[in-house]
Amino acid sequence: MLRLPEGKTGVLPNQHLEAAIAAQVIDAGKYTIPHENIQPASLDLRLGDVAYRIRCSFLPGSQSVDRRVKDYIIDELDLRREGAVLETNLPYLVPLKERLTLPQGMRGKANPKSSTGRVDVFTRVITDYSARFDEIEAGYKGQLYLEVVPLSFPVRVREDSSLNQLRLSTSHSQLADEEIRAEHRKRPMLFADGRAVPDGDLALSAGLFLSLNLRGDVQGQVGYRARGSAPLLDMTKTGFADREPFWEAVHREDGHRVVLSPKNFYLLMSREAVTIPPSLAAEMTAYDPTSGELRTHYAGFFDPGFGYDPAGEYMGATAALEVRAHDVPFMVEHGQRICKLTFERMLEEPTLLYGQGIGSSYQRQSEALGKHFRSAHVTTRHGERLPVEPPAAEQLELLSEGE
Repeated sequence: MLRLPEGKTGVLPNQHLEAAIAAQVIDAGKYTIPHENIQPASLDLRLGDVAYRIRCSFLPGSQSVDRRVKDYIIDELDLRREGAVLETNLPYLVPLKERLTLPQGMRGKANPKSSTGRVDVFTRVITDYSARFDEIEAGYKGQLYLEVVPLSFPVRVREDSSLNQLRLSTSHSQLADEEIRAEHRKRPMLFADGRAVPDGDLALSAGLFLSLNLRGDVQGQVGYRARGSAPLLDMTKTGFADREPFWEAVHREDGHRVVLSPKNFYLLMSREAVTIPPSLAAEMTAYDPTSGELRTHYAGFFDPGFGYDPAGEYMGATAALEVRAHDVPFMVEHGQRICKLTFERMLEEPTLLYGQGIGSSYQRQSEALGKHFRSAHVTTRHGERLPVEPPAAEQLELLSEGE
């Protein structure tokens, strides 16, 4: 039996996710769920041992996924041992190892992991008898399936790879705009140019808006664009791939702006730095297409502790933004609002926080490339290649202001 605090609602923290696993609310059958897959407010889900190449995406509606997919399977790939290659712009369906037996009143939400979105691999969860992707209805009992579509690079994945995350919550506990403003007054959650943004200057509309940093570094680089005809990216390895075959640098134009080419995938950074306090969880929501001819960020979770420092020695972490223009070239400028964070209350504060010794990859990030790529290097006078860390976000601002 899963015992939750009486009279409270919100997102389940790590200690309650552990209890949910023990109570078989989250279950993997004969497989053990690794403790390291439990994050402060989410659980990393794992690929099973087979992937189905399907002819089209679908929602099961009035049927189970297992029954519905039989009409669409073109090929079957073995994900055991060395795994398998998933080709670009082709949909695959993978049964996940985890399944759910949710109590009434508990719902689920899935999102791609940050490292998945940063290599332009589109994922979404499908559940039996569902008419929505990634939304898992309260009381759901059944298998979880992941649709996977690599968009920029062919990728290698294998059994037990984690491409997405699950968040469980009781009730809908999303903060209204005035509640976000009140939380920011108590402890600042948004910083710009090394200072807390005044609460009256927060851009709010059913969430908190972030804007683009297009000042860049001393060379004017503001991000990366995915190359066409790139080689295979092995997503089973960390810090292994050379960035050059996959990415080209994007530099700003005069006036701190960039013209995005249609269909191309870009990685840019937010101007603001964000802090998610232990009492809250956040989600980057997909951009409203009525605001411009582009799509930003394929949604993603920000766990409690992202950019948070109890000692107050640093002020937030910048957010990586995944951006694609639609049908026409689209110009974006420094400081342009481009994405939005929504917030939910935690059921209780987690006993783990993002970045505090749990292997978090992006706590003090200052560039957009994900964990699969090697760090940048400089060449010495003697021809030696040495790793170099990119400048911190605060340094990027100061360097660009001094030009």
